[in-house]
This record gives sequence, C-alpha cells and structure tokens, in this order.
Amino acid sequence: MRKIVHRHLGKVVAGAAIAVAGTAVMVGITLPGTAGADDTGGTNSGQSAQQTAQGQGPGAVPPGVVEQAPSEGDKGTGNDPLTDDEMERAAKLAASPQLRSAGENVEGDRGPQRVGVDLAEPEADELDDSSAPRRAEVTFYDYKTDALVTKTVNLDTGKVEQTSTEHGVQPPLSRDEYAEAAKLLIADPLGAGMKADYKDATGKELTSPDQLLLNGAVYRATPGAQPAVLDKCGEHRCVRLFPKVKNGPWIDARSFVVDLSARKVGKLDIG
Repeated sequence: MRKIVHRHLGKVVAGAAIAVAGTAVMVGITLPGTAGADDTGGTNSGQSAQQTAQGQGPGAVPPGVVEQAPSEGDKGTGNDPLTDDEMERAAKLAASPQLRSAGENVEGDRGPQRVGVDLAEPEADELDDSSAPRRAEVTFYDYKTDALVTKTVNLDTGKVEQTSTEHGVQPPLSRDEYAEAAKLLIADPLGAGMKADYKDATGKELTSPDQLLLNGAVYRATPGAQPAVLDKCGEHRCVRLFPKVKNGPWIDARSFVVDLSARKVGKLDIG
C-alpha cells in the first residue's frame, strides 16, 4: 500500500503528524426568500378587481415585510462564554439587509461568509462593572470585495454599536470554507493525486468534501515562493488543506493552495 501511495502525493501521513488546531465553527446566514405570485387567472373581472383592492391580485403591490427581532434565548452573564442562543442572535443582528444583499460568500452566493462570533472585550470603564452589557463581535468575510467585516453587537440592547471593514486581514477559516476549498481541489486537475491516494486508502472514488475530515491554514504569498496564480494570496483568501480520510490516514496535500477568492488552485514547489 505504501509504495502505491508514494506514486501520487509522496505519502499518506499518519495520524498526528500534521494535525493542526481545530477550525472555527461556522453557522450559515439564511437569507429571506421571496414569495411567489399566483399565476392562475380567473374570468370573473369583479373578483379580480376585489382581489387587487385587497392587495391579492396580479396588479397589487405586496405589503412590506418587517423583520422581527431575534429571540434572546439563553443568556450568559459577565465574562461567561457566549451561549449558542447568544451567538445565533448576534449573527442575525449583525447581518443587516444591506450587508446580506451586497456581500458574497465563499460559494459565490449573496451574503458575506460568516467566520466567527466571539465575546467582545468590555470597555475600559466597564472592567469592574458587574452590570456591564455583554457584547459579541461577529466577523464576516466578503468575497465580493475581499474584506473582513467586524460588527460589535450589544446583546442587552440588540444594537450594532460598531462596524469595521479591513482588507488584507485573514482570520481563521470556517468549516464551510474548508469544504469549498476541498471541492475546488477535487474538481481541479491538480487534485488527481489526492483522489488517487483516497482510492488507494479506501477503494472508493473521492467525489465530495463530505468524504474527508478537513483542516488547514490560511496561506499568504511570499515573493518568488509560489506560482503566479497564487501571488495575491493574503489579499485574496487562500488555504492549504490537510485532508484526512474518515476513519483512515491523513493525505499529504501540503503542496497545494486553493485561492478561494479567485476559485483557482496552485501547486507549491516544496521539494
């Protein structure tokens, strides 16, 4: 088996040899849908007029929809870690309609990619205040502009108190970003070796990121150290993957870098 695997990526790396820190848990943002119109027409003009007057007919303007504030759910106190309910509520409060409509996630769909929700540090004058409000910092990566957007949400008032936008800042990758990177590598000709190693280890074809346990790290370009296709890594969102066969060995894919912003794969010359 080992000799066969050497033909492809060099080796299948055992267990903890290249294990790295755990990934950030990412919860997707669900965008509100649009209601479909009734396309069936009637022959009763009086009924159609009545429907239009009631806002139901084809010529009617649909009423505006006011989004309800998210439920507060379980709440922590003081410097306790954020509860699941607090994280979900903070993410919903931070994802304004403008951000959802203008941003783009890792798959190219509308809305920025959520990458983390963390408890914010208290203000300097609140350090000894037991009644100080709890705040959450929600971070998104907007693939449309390659920008990190951070919003500070006051969980007591439900208000977004601060927003910052930065370029060239690369936080840890989310689980969805690892999955998309693996999907791009599997589909690229450069992923042939990884697929061959997977088949050697399992006897099955590798067709989906769901077949792997994924970890990795953000990659930044170093002058002259990578092919030109990866020169913008750091400005772009790029990842080196450390894939593992489920209930099996690690696969050495360290020489490959996936530029998630450009949706391209490059190969490093690492000897």
